[in-house]
Order: sequence, then C-alpha cells, then structure tokens
Amino acid sequence: MTEGRRAAAGRTGGKLLADALVAQGVTHAFCVPGESYLDLLDGLYSVRNRLQLVTCRFEAGAVHMAEAYGKLTGKPGVAIVTRGPGACHASIGVHVAFQDSTPLVLLVGQIPVEETDRETFQEVDYRQMFGPLAKWVTQIDDEKRIPELMAHAFDVATSGRPGPVVVAISEEMQKRLSTAPDIGPAEVLPPHPAPDAMDRVMKMLGAAKKPLAVLGGSRWTEQGRADIRDWLLANDLPVSVAFRRMGLFDGTSANYVGDLGVGADGALVAKAKESDLILAIGTRIGEPVSQGYTLLDMAGATPIVHVYPDQAEIGRVYRPALGIVSEVNAFAAAAKAAGAVKKPAWSGWTKELRAARLAQAKPQDYEGPLNLATALQALEKELPPDTIFTTDAGNFATWPNRFMHFSEKQDFLGPTNGAMGYSVPAAIGAKITHPDRTVIAFVGDGGFLMTGQEIATAFHHSVNPIILVFNNQMYGTIRMYQERVYPARVSGTALTNPDFAKFIEAFGGHGEIVETTDELVPAVKRAMASGKPAIVEVRTNPEQVTNRATIADLRAQAAKAAGATEAAQPAQAARTTPAPRRTGPRLR
Repeated sequence: MTEGRRAAAGRTGGKLLADALVAQGVTHAFCVPGESYLDLLDGLYSVRNRLQLVTCRFEAGAVHMAEAYGKLTGKPGVAIVTRGPGACHASIGVHVAFQDSTPLVLLVGQIPVEETDRETFQEVDYRQMFGPLAKWVTQIDDEKRIPELMAHAFDVATSGRPGPVVVAISEEMQKRLSTAPDIGPAEVLPPHPAPDAMDRVMKMLGAAKKPLAVLGGSRWTEQGRADIRDWLLANDLPVSVAFRRMGLFDGTSANYVGDLGVGADGALVAKAKESDLILAIGTRIGEPVSQGYTLLDMAGATPIVHVYPDQAEIGRVYRPALGIVSEVNAFAAAAKAAGAVKKPAWSGWTKELRAARLAQAKPQDYEGPLNLATALQALEKELPPDTIFTTDAGNFATWPNRFMHFSEKQDFLGPTNGAMGYSVPAAIGAKITHPDRTVIAFVGDGGFLMTGQEIATAFHHSVNPIILVFNNQMYGTIRMYQERVYPARVSGTALTNPDFAKFIEAFGGHGEIVETTDELVPAVKRAMASGKPAIVEVRTNPEQVTNRATIADLRAQAAKAAGATEAAQPAQAARTTPAPRRTGPRLR
C-alpha cells in the first residue's frame, strides 16, 4: 500500500495511540521497550518533536519517573511497559501512585486477542492483576476506540481522588488502520466548597482554642499553595503536613510545627491529641498521619473539618464534624477569600507547637565523626531555594524530615506507601521534568541497589541529579524493628555494599565519599559544580540506627520490657486462684 493510500485508509493503532497522548497534552513518556508495542514505538517516532520518549532500564524505575512527573506537574505521568514481566515490575510504581494519589497512566503491551486464555507467552489478565492497585483498568482491542478510551483514562486519572489508570493495548490492534478522530481533554470545572462551607469553617474556627491544620494530598498548584498559606498565616494557625508532604508549606515559617507521619515528633503527636479542632486539608488521614489510627477518636470526639476532592474518602475512617468535597486549590481560594477570625484564641498554642518543632530539630551530640543532623542543616543553607528533593523509604529518611527546613519554593517527593527504590528514578524523572532546577535524592544503601542502575538513564538523557546514598550496611528500618522484638538476634538485615563513588565513576559521573560532618557540604558543592550525575556516599554510624536511638538503646529497652514482663508473671500467678483439677474428660 502506498503512503497516500495508507493515509486515506487511516492511521495504525500504534499511531493513533501516540497521537492520543499528544492530544492529551503529554510531553514526556517513560518506557522500557518491548515487542508487544512495537507499533506504538513507531507511532511515537512520528511525534518525537512533540513528545520526549525517555528510555529507562527497569519498568519500576520508568513508572517511578512518571509518578514524579505527575507529582511535580499535577498532570498524569505516562509510562509504557511490555506485557507479563514488564507489567509485574511496573506494579510497584502503580501502587505508589495509588497510595500517593498521583495521576498516572500506564500503557501495557498485551498479547494478541485470539490467544486469550491459552496461557500464551507472557499472558496476564490486567484487569485482575491491577484491579486493586488502580482507579481503572481497561484493555483496547478495537482500534476505533483508542481516542475515546485514552481520553477517558486521563479523565479518570485526574478526577476526584487522583490516581493511576492502566491501559492494556493488544498487539494486533496496534497494526490495524482506523480513521477515528483524535479527542482532546475536556474542560471540567473542579468541585468547589458549598456556598455556606467557609462560613461554617470560620464559625468552628472561632470557637476553637487549640486548632491544628494538616496539609496533604496531591495536585496542588503554585497559586493554591500560596492561597492556603495566606489564609493559614492570616489566622496564625499551627500547620503540620502529612507524611512526606513537606513541600506543601514553608518549613522555615513560624507557623510550621512539623510533619505527621512515620517518625513524627512525639511532642507534636501529643499536642495533636490535645487539639480541639483538626483542619485536614487534602489529606486522607491515613495510617501514617493518624499514627496507626491512634491519633483521633474515630467517632468524632475531636471535631474534624475534612476537605477532600472525593466524597468517598470523607468519613471513611474518621467521622468529621464537617466534610467538604472540594478540589484542594478551589478550597484554598475560598479560604483566602474568607479572611481571618477577628480575635483568635490560640496564638500561645501556635507558639508552643512551633517551639516544640524547633526543639526537636536541634541537633543532638551524636557519637562518631559524622553528625548527620548538623551536616544536613549546613547543607540546606547552601542549596538553591527551588531545589527538588526526592526520598526513598527507610530510617535514613527521618533525618532530613526531622532536621531540615524545606522552604516555600522547594518540592519534596517521597512514596507514602513506603516503596524502596523510589528515590533515584524519581530524581531522574524530576530532573527531566525540570532540567534547570537542582535535584537532590536521599536514598539508603538498600534502596539504591534496587533501582540505582537507573543512573544510566540520567546519562542517556543528559540530566545530572545528585544522589546522597546513606550507607550503614544494613536494612536499617527492619533492623530497628528486629532489635526491638528480637534483640541481638540479627537475621537477614546485614548488607555488603560496593564503593558507591566508584559505581558512578564507572558511568563517567562524579563520586564522593563523606565520613565526617564537615565533609558533606564541600562534597555536594563539588558534585553540583561537576555538571555530571553524581553520588555522594555518606557513611553513617551503623550503631545509630535511628535519630533517636542506638542499637544498644533498643536492646536495653527490650531487656527492660522483658524483665518487667517476667516480674509480672509470678505476681499474676499469686493472685490467681488455682483451677480445680478435672477428673473427667475435657469438654471442647
């Protein structure tokens, strides 16, 4: 068929898919190529001047990069993987996007339709596989429906509570021709607070003496963050952020009181329990924020104003005094317009919570040549005001959370589902999204060797994130729990690591090793000046397993608890009347 006759007959499904991405405003897609979507790859070649295809080394890394793009832009990140093993690898990133409420669209190559249910090569039913992990899962078998289903996928990813959508694309469908027209995004106005919502909020606030705001959620715009900041400051409210949402409020502000998440300051948790009004704005009030569902009474003893874009999440666990279904930026605009309470009764309360935040952020006199708290606080003063930070899961992550003060123009990306291996690919995705901004990744030695090979993607696409690898030669979080429950019985948590500086040098990057407090800032400065992807390996004290306890501390606490238990058992036995001896058969 000649080119002219082919054009008259329509576009291939692969070309339709590529054009559908462009029609939805997609500028970046992150992929690991596979034979199950060769026709889509060919279609993407045709739009290469409008859509950058980022070739990655591992499917989980590709989805983490796309998820970071979604966090930073508020638009769906796009990842493309092949069928079977590729989809399984990608599922980690889908779970991150689901629990983090990040808009994401994952395209998965699929087997030919006529081979369905034969357990053919790499066959997986993606509706079953991704059903619990995604907002919607679909499969396109009819090329005529590509524009329709792709448009709907993007609508679902961004509507209500944002999240991931998985679209399987059958192999032969991508080869067939169709004249179906492209469909662009629909202009949909976001949900706003009900007409009397802010009047009721201000009335409840006026009656409070110990209010606490908790900011969370996704898809905040720069204007929305500014609006909610202005309202919170106008009312002199103490402001905390949900787990790994430090980028939502200026940590240097006199109203910032810390993060409510894993490793939260005990003083903040205690004060939150004293609060007489919780303003939960954008957060689901999930397990990390609620401290394992212990922070608040589920029946509503502490009044909660819960603002969330999806009604199904309001009251899901905690019954609010007032639920407001609203997109977060729309609520922020309405709140700013509502003004301030005339005579707030909580100025002393706000100062008290801020003082507790500053007290916990004061570096302790940690043993060893490297005081990580002091080093991180020195580093924060040297970084650009628009730095993007990414973090992995692990105990190391509680150090920057506790001791650093992230400022207003900075972004902080982290997996609220606790996925290891997130930080390095997220940093690369962030740098590809914003090449002019400095990107700093925090990652442990365990997490780095899960997805650290993605540093090759940074070289391939000429971006230069700076990776801080905190090396304590163990899976630190699991070791911490292990020492609490089974002290001195170390099993499965020790690690053997490479020289991480030489690892990056093998790619042609910049490597540094830091072992003392004063070495961190100069090392990061040299890394930034190099203009290359860089790793700064920070060798931490393995004994200092958390920023609040050593391994020796945990073992002592476990021994004390065991002693108390043993002492209580004889006393309990003495108080118990022996049961009469049975002479007949036991009844079950």
